[in-house]
Amino acid sequence: MDKPTHLVEFETMVLGRHMDLRARPRDNDERLDRSAYIVLSRIGVQGPMSIGELSDAFGLDTSTLNRQTAALLSAALVERIPDPGGGMARKFRITAEGSSRLEAERAFNTNGLERVLADWKPEEVAEFSRWLKRFNTDIERLDGRPWPRPES
Repeated sequence: MDKPTHLVEFETMVLGRHMDLRARPRDNDERLDRSAYIVLSRIGVQGPMSIGELSDAFGLDTSTLNRQTAALLSAALVERIPDPGGGMARKFRITAEGSSRLEAERAFNTNGLERVLADWKPEEVAEFSRWLKRFNTDIERLDGRPWPRPES
């Protein structure tokens, strides 16, 4: 494991494990599951999206997205609306409840990161975020599916 890429692979595997453990709801809390958080985050940044657009964005088949959006609809986290651009496909838009739950989840995640990074200098956190963004955007470039980012 002496090659840097081997070390990156190992550390990303460990990071994924930590994120999976953190994502599990505890004590009947109202946490969003991972797929709901990601879909809501994408719609939140990009705006209303159709099943086809979600399928293209995530590289998932429409049946998977149909199940995920059905769960979001059932929980009143999204609603179906006519395409604002006049297209035929209906789109999913985040509801007030969905926005509230998404922001609560994001606050929970940010709070956890602040605890982990408490001993880091602000410039170290900023540098780490730049490297993560570069890593993610390079993956997106190779995959052909860029992820829109919120304006700072």
